[in-house]
Amino acid sequence: MDATSIANPFEQALASGNFALALGLVFLGGIATSLTPCVYPMIAITVSIFGARKAKSKSEGALLSSAFVLGIAALFTPLGLFAALTGGIFGAALASPVVLIGLALLFLALAASMFGAFDLDLPPALKNRLAGMGGVGYRGAFALGLASALIAAPCTGPVLGFLLTWVGTTQNIAFGALSLFAYALGLGLLFFLVGTFSVSLPKSGQWLEWIKSVFGIVMVVAAVYYVRDLIPGLGSLVHKTDLFLAVSSGLFVLGLALGAIHLTFHTDHVTQRTRKALGILCSVLGLAGLVGYLDAVPEGAQIAWTEQLNQAQAEAQAGHKPLLIDFGASWCGACGELERHTFSDPRVVRESQRFVTIKVDLSPGQVTPQKEALLASYNQRGLPLVVMHNSDGSEAARVTSFIDAEQFLDAMKEAR
Repeated sequence: MDATSIANPFEQALASGNFALALGLVFLGGIATSLTPCVYPMIAITVSIFGARKAKSKSEGALLSSAFVLGIAALFTPLGLFAALTGGIFGAALASPVVLIGLALLFLALAASMFGAFDLDLPPALKNRLAGMGGVGYRGAFALGLASALIAAPCTGPVLGFLLTWVGTTQNIAFGALSLFAYALGLGLLFFLVGTFSVSLPKSGQWLEWIKSVFGIVMVVAAVYYVRDLIPGLGSLVHKTDLFLAVSSGLFVLGLALGAIHLTFHTDHVTQRTRKALGILCSVLGLAGLVGYLDAVPEGAQIAWTEQLNQAQAEAQAGHKPLLIDFGASWCGACGELERHTFSDPRVVRESQRFVTIKVDLSPGQVTPQKEALLASYNQRGLPLVVMHNSDGSEAARVTSFIDAEQFLDAMKEAR
């Protein structure tokens, strides 16, 4: 799962227009969530409550099960819409280091719960009341789906929280709704199979705890991902080289071998707990490295940006050169897509050499009054924003969303 990046597979799929792949990844996330201890053990019991086990035919069982799954979707889909509709507010909030640190701490807390440091759960009385909602029938199955989504909150929280954060940064309303609907379908798939075909699921066991450990590792990497720009020098450690890829992969495999997933902290053996901790550390470092590798731009595939605004503007005027200004920030998903998929194109890099190129970094800790004033002078709300000026100072083109290298190159060639 951007932490992405963990979000990176989603971003790459969206950048290439492959919405089916992105939704498929979200659907798999829902299936993975259904295998957690909060959800898996209650599948057979829940299906029995709304009557699918006693259905007169498979078609009736399928309809009852579908009503249950739609109940889950009815809770999650509006969350996706809300996250996307408030994306501008959310994106602006992500410019604040306080918000980013808060998100990182939240993900670390969720990871700790996945590793067994404490249990996130609803009060037993509330769970029992929710479990008794609806009763038998289609209306009851739908109501129970809504309730079950709440009961499963302790285990859906990590994946759902990360997914909503990512949807909020993309600000894509249609995909926001569809992604949460796909997540709900993935979460409800096993309920549907058991209710329709009376499938017998494997018994609960230690493997459920292994699933929680996987989520825990992903949550720690997500925490690092959101504060990566607040940690001095962290970005300089990542390189798009075969050696860096091999070291990151090796650390991840070593962590798994040490016991990051299959060992537990719930033991009196100090050696096992130590191996578990070291395994988690190696796995997190390795996975974070792999995420950084996917995010990194190869050496030589970069535009030679300068951040000296006044000096660059004077150089463009004196040399009668066109000017290229890129406003970006670490929290801006589309800015990252432009950096990885458009600015890294060799043709774009070559064409940029006839421009004076300015990078205006609005990431947390990098914002200055001068940068804010320059952004305001373009009367543009939100990011991304890439502006091209002719050598006489007039505006030649403006980019306010992700476009591919071909389109960007066409715009560059118009600037004189």
